[in-house]
Amino acid sequence: MRFPTTSAEATGESLNELEQLVVTAGGEAVSRVVQEREGPHKRTFIGSGKAEEIKNLANLLGADLIVFDHDLTPSQEHSLEDAIERKVLDRTALILDIFAQHAHSSEGKLQVELAQNFYRLPRLRGKGIELSRLGGGIGTRGPGETKLEVDRRRIRRRIQYLKKELLRVRQNRATQRKKRKKAGISSISIVGYTNAGKSTLLNALTKANVLVEGKLFATLDSTSRRLLLPSKQTVVFSDTVGFIKKLPHQLIASFRSTLDEVKEASLILHIIDASHPQMEKQIEAAENVLEEIGAAEKLRLNVFNKIDRLSEIEIERLRKRFPDGIFISALLGQGIEKLLKVIDERVSRERVRVRLQIPFERGDLIQKIHEEGKVISEKHIAKGTVILAEIPLPILKEVEEFIKTPLWVKREAKTI
Repeated sequence: MRFPTTSAEATGESLNELEQLVVTAGGEAVSRVVQEREGPHKRTFIGSGKAEEIKNLANLLGADLIVFDHDLTPSQEHSLEDAIERKVLDRTALILDIFAQHAHSSEGKLQVELAQNFYRLPRLRGKGIELSRLGGGIGTRGPGETKLEVDRRRIRRRIQYLKKELLRVRQNRATQRKKRKKAGISSISIVGYTNAGKSTLLNALTKANVLVEGKLFATLDSTSRRLLLPSKQTVVFSDTVGFIKKLPHQLIASFRSTLDEVKEASLILHIIDASHPQMEKQIEAAENVLEEIGAAEKLRLNVFNKIDRLSEIEIERLRKRFPDGIFISALLGQGIEKLLKVIDERVSRERVRVRLQIPFERGDLIQKIHEEGKVISEKHIAKGTVILAEIPLPILKEVEEFIKTPLWVKREAKTI
């Protein structure tokens, strides 16, 4: 569907991506249909005439599945299946199916199942029998879907159970992050559009041996690896689920425990496929997701990957447009050394080492330093507690009046 506000080029690129999603899900795209409308038809999204046209085309080509590059309401989906006499999926259902295939860890399966249940709950009306039946093919897979009869009450109960389990996972992750902070270990999150090369970069940096495959959402489960930077400081790199245009809200809500790692990271590496024709649209889509999860203001480094696919002239143009960016080929190892050096500089700037003399009545500050900083030494004197600690820059102002001869202070880093 192409609306007046969307260009033909943008529609074509979006359909190209949809075809990639179909292939990733295990299907084969045999044809595409584009309709120009002022707005969606209330009952069938495309209108009865276009639905009949698609039905005839499906009969001719032997297609057994129709995928829409838009979200459909439950009633639209139901009406279309009646009119076309084929299974119909919207973009969200297709992405959820891919996630169901690629979730291998227990946490990943919980997150995907929660997202699927959020999606399916309003679609039970008129489709209860179909949704409760086990089947094969795109749109029918998913961890936990093993009962013959699925009704609203059971799905709601399952949603509540999954929420509780994922809350426990979030709490465990928060505890781990607190321990890392206390030990002075910075966390770095690798984010970016799906298939931008996040797993390849993680492998290049840490020898993580994460699966690398030229498909959208080839890797789903988050991987964390430690690395010793050139300054001998230890950091933890964590990759995340790939971002995409129109990323389903069900997934963002369900993957909170994973996306919390991005929110709490010391530094975000935004990996960008520099060779992609829709590079700027992909950057915008990733930044929209970062904003939605509350990480838009985090310290960020833009890393342009796959420069081995570009000419020297194209690379130079990019450097002029993005002077603060880092340009690499994770596959060939180009620019990795420079990237590590810049990461080292950014991470080193975010903490300061200070000697503090804090009055006994300010036990709240002492507790905060223990929770968010790294205490090197601590002793009690008549006037209070003397602490030598490395603390994050955000809490420096809170303890400024108690500083006794700072050992060093690094200037604050800028967000790139």
